[in-house]
Amino acid sequence: MLSLLADTPALPLDEAGKYVAGAYLVFMVLLVVYVAIMATKLQRMERDLRELAGIAEKNGENTSEVASISDSSRPSEVAR
Repeated sequence: MLSLLADTPALPLDEAGKYVAGAYLVFMVLLVVYVAIMATKLQRMERDLRELAGIAEKNGENTSEVASISDSSRPSEVAR
């Protein structure tokens, strides 16, 4: 009896393919949704960054100074 259970798969192979295809489909849909969310966030951050750069230029600040300030605030350089 035990050898009979070991030889038979949990699902017949013709039915298992449907579930494997379904699992891949769900995974791909979730992956596409994740990439779409990340792309939307990236676009929003780029738009905000352009807006902040415009405000900085309007106020007469040099954008290279702003970049050097943000670069100097990295933890590795603060510890020096």
